[in-house]
This record gives sequence, C-alpha cells and structure tokens, in this order.
Amino acid sequence: MEDTMKDFTIGYSAMLEQFHPRDAVELSVAAEQAGFSGVMAADHFQPWVPAQGQSAFVWNVLAALGERTVGDIGPGVTAPTFRWHPAMVAQASATLEAMYPGRHWLGLGSGEALNEHFTGAYWPETPERISRMFEAVDIIKKLFAASAAGREVKHTGTYYKLESARLWTMPDQAPPILIATSGPVTAKRAGRTADGLITVGAPLEKVSALMDRFDEGMRESGRDGSEAPKVLQLHLSWAPTDEEALRNAMVEWPNGGMKFPKGDIRSPYEFEQMAKLVRPEDFEGRMVISADPDRHRAQIQSFLDLGFDRIYLHNVGRNQREWIDVFGQQVLPALHR
Repeated sequence: MEDTMKDFTIGYSAMLEQFHPRDAVELSVAAEQAGFSGVMAADHFQPWVPAQGQSAFVWNVLAALGERTVGDIGPGVTAPTFRWHPAMVAQASATLEAMYPGRHWLGLGSGEALNEHFTGAYWPETPERISRMFEAVDIIKKLFAASAAGREVKHTGTYYKLESARLWTMPDQAPPILIATSGPVTAKRAGRTADGLITVGAPLEKVSALMDRFDEGMRESGRDGSEAPKVLQLHLSWAPTDEEALRNAMVEWPNGGMKFPKGDIRSPYEFEQMAKLVRPEDFEGRMVISADPDRHRAQIQSFLDLGFDRIYLHNVGRNQREWIDVFGQQVLPALHR
C-alpha cells in the first residue's frame, strides 16, 4: 500500500455504473493527483438505474488502475457466489496482486439479484446468500494457502465443489480478504473469517455496533481486531449549490434514498420505477447533500473518529473533476486522527 504520514487514507470510489471505464480510470488518476489515496472500483453487471448508463468489468479496470496509479486497488465489492465460481475470483485476485504487489485487497460480498440473477440459477433468500459467501471465502483462503505452498487443494461443501486445483500464478503474499456487511451477525462471522471489514455510511451507532461485532469475531479467532482494516464507502452529493447537489442525488443516485432492502430487485428498469417515489427527505440521515465542503468534512471526520482507517468517497454527481479539486484542497487536508 502507498506510504502515508497519516494512519488513515481517503480513497476514491470509481463508480463503473456511472462512467465509461476510460473516464473512470482518468478520474481515478486525477483523484490521486489531488490527494486521494487508493481506489475502490464498483463491481456491477448492470447499473442501478438506466440513467447511470454504464457497467464495465471491474477486473479489467483494476488492472488499468494498477498501471496508471500507485495507491491501493480493490473491488468494492465482488460476489464470489453466482456469476463466478470462487476459484475464478481467487485466480483474478491472485493475479492482480502478483502484478501490483502490496496494493490489492479483495472485497467480497453476498451479492444482489441486479448483478447475479442473469445466470438463471435459483435466487435464494439472504441467509443462504450469506452462507454461500462464507463457503466461497473458505475456498478462496484454501486456494491461496495451498497455492502459496505449491500444493493442490480440494473442497466439497454445501454449495460448491472444487476438484484438485491450485493457482499457478501467486503473489509473494496473498491479498487481504475484506468482507462487506451491514448486519451484526454477518459482521461477527466476518471477524472470525476475514482480514478486514467493509461497510457503507450509516448512522454512527449502527456502524459502531458493526465494528464491535467484527472485533468480537476477530478475538474469537485468536486475532487482534484493532489491527484489522476497517473500510468505509461513503456516498455524498456535493455541487456548487445545494440545489444542484440535490438534483444530482435525485437523478444520478436515487437508489441512495430507497429505504428498503434492494438485494432481490433484478432490473435497472424496476429501480427506475421505484425512483419516482423517492423524495428529497428520503436522503436525510443516509447521505449528506450540500454545497458546503465543511459539512462533508465533518461527516467524514466523524467516521475517522469512530475508528475507520480507510474511507472511499463517492460523489454521486457527474461533476467529478470539480468535486475532486474542491475536496483535495478544502476537505482532505483538514482531516485528522
């Protein structure tokens, strides 16, 4: 990872649902030049709503980011469960880390129908999706460990089989596995299993409880949770005026105002219909929408104070370069531990 004088980093979220991959790479380069450190790139097969307009293949983009930037890079997040057999995710991740040593982290989640349903397989309810994810993590960890030792490994589980296999291209050190969660039970299980935690912006008391449960799981596995990466993705809307910031949220990111689980919705066109019901007040407590950089700084600082050591920012509007410049000059330098 890129060296820093601080004990936290503020990275850039490259939203591949909104921007052509060439543009996403150029924006990531601009963000790094402005003081952002590292890139979280979205793994979507479809955008949330048709107006977002893109959905590039994340692993291609991550490789391009490896060539064009110097900070950390990772998928935020990929599901090793339906589109992919876990072994393929392990191979993609190991190759990326071999190409860009010390820079790649593997962000994993349990998946959403929007991105996974098209394979035509049965779409299970949330508990099964989570159990599938943890079995997939077990396979990935087995492959990393065995391949590093030059051995093959097998797996026969509830949801997956792996015949004798190893990864022939391995980095000197396997990338850390970060598990995304927004629920306390999954957070504790992630603490027993993963190297770090990913979550999204939410009320501080909820996020604090997640971190506590993750640390509890880490302790149960005989590890020190205080040393594990705590990663946050924070959506926000900044523009030169409050009115423009609100418009950007309503048009570009209406899914941020939808106060219900979204994991079973299959089509951007369904989300488009639901977006018609979103009102400005639905974003309250979920996303800061403001032209005042200091309001955004205060929210970011509150999450740093809570203990996050890596935060990736996503400004939901198309005004990325203007936002990158303003935050690089006025927000990032004012953040502290």
